[in-house]
Amino acid sequence: MEVVNATGRRKTAVARVYLSEGKGNVTVNKKDYKVFFPTTVLQGKVQQAFEATNTLKTYDVKVNVAGGGVTGQAEAVRHAIARALVKIDEENRPKLKKDSLLTRDPRMVERKKPGRPKARKKFQFSKR
Repeated sequence: MEVVNATGRRKTAVARVYLSEGKGNVTVNKKDYKVFFPTTVLQGKVQQAFEATNTLKTYDVKVNVAGGGVTGQAEAVRHAIARALVKIDEENRPKLKKDSLLTRDPRMVERKKPGRPKARKKFQFSKR
């Protein structure tokens, strides 16, 4: 099997994933994913697509991720891995779709509006 690549996004984070057959090693920005994502919640998000398709220790993953914060980056990696697993085997699609791992989360930070301190906050109103 050759290397399969896919892109995942969340907020402003972009993850490029390269999947190849192996022993289940996950490398994020040339570090082990357990070092890059220190909490078990984030590590679980990275592994979620493999758990849904029962391919936990089947593929080696190399990830380049940039932008956003750690949570957005972990979810971008999850999205990219799910897309790559579908490229490898189309039968994975229903399992991943059921857990909504193939859906790109469209929620982004709303832009700041002119004449206001933040996107929706207004300056303090003084009646007199």
